[in-house]
Amino acid sequence: MNKLFKLSIPVVLILGLMLTTACAAPGKMLTTPTEPTAPAMPAPVPRPPSASVDFVEEGGGYPSEVPGESTIERKIIKTGYITLEVEDVVEAMDEVAGVAGELDGYVVSSNKYEHERGISGSVAIRVPAESFEEAFERLRLLAINVPQENTQATDVTEEYVDLEARLRNLEATEAQYLALLEKATKVEEMLQVQQALSNVRGQIEQIEGRMKYLERTSDMSLIEVTLSQTKGLLAEPSWSASDAVKSAVRGLTTFGRGLATALIWIGIFCWVWIPPLVIWLRRRRRARG
Repeated sequence: MNKLFKLSIPVVLILGLMLTTACAAPGKMLTTPTEPTAPAMPAPVPRPPSASVDFVEEGGGYPSEVPGESTIERKIIKTGYITLEVEDVVEAMDEVAGVAGELDGYVVSSNKYEHERGISGSVAIRVPAESFEEAFERLRLLAINVPQENTQATDVTEEYVDLEARLRNLEATEAQYLALLEKATKVEEMLQVQQALSNVRGQIEQIEGRMKYLERTSDMSLIEVTLSQTKGLLAEPSWSASDAVKSAVRGLTTFGRGLATALIWIGIFCWVWIPPLVIWLRRRRRARG
């Protein structure tokens, strides 16, 4: 009996060791580390409802609005001066006006001068700024010779932007004064606010007028054209007997008019010079006697 008990103890120990190993194997498999997974993408930030810029899908986000990056249209005032020598000044003036009309422009002023040596004239036109160079090319074709030509360009963009900023500030000030005027209860307060409001309104109108002028002059360029006859037409005319007679008659007529004018002056002022003359003659006679 004791011998059987001693033999069974090792068998039980072996079976218990085997069961322990079998139970520990599944636990070790559960604790085996696995491959790391990619982190979850963060939820997109919702777009603010007050944003006015559209969502850009290609960039994967929202564009940032940086002040001052917007494109500013430049304001450039172009002015040109050109002198044309033509055969017929009157006809050339009509042709210059026609060039302005064909380019969607207009005539600002037109003057014609007649003198002994011929006729000269001047025409000022305005044409769209994009047609400035084309207008010069067409005007050159009207002339036999172009002795003088000049162009100028003035950039007024900075002034225009400054006027825009001042206008916005004045409009905001005007809105504040209007709000104060509605809240004013005393007559004195209302008069003070109205006076300040009138001053601001005057500045706003002045700035708006200047801005309109800059817009108009930058959109429509000014070209001043001076027209003169060619050198051949400006030469001295040949001598003619009939012209000499006419010139002499004109000179005699002018001399007669001058003499008549002098006699009239002497007759009107006779009361001034006759008394002193009579006194002088009497004294002279007495001296002789």
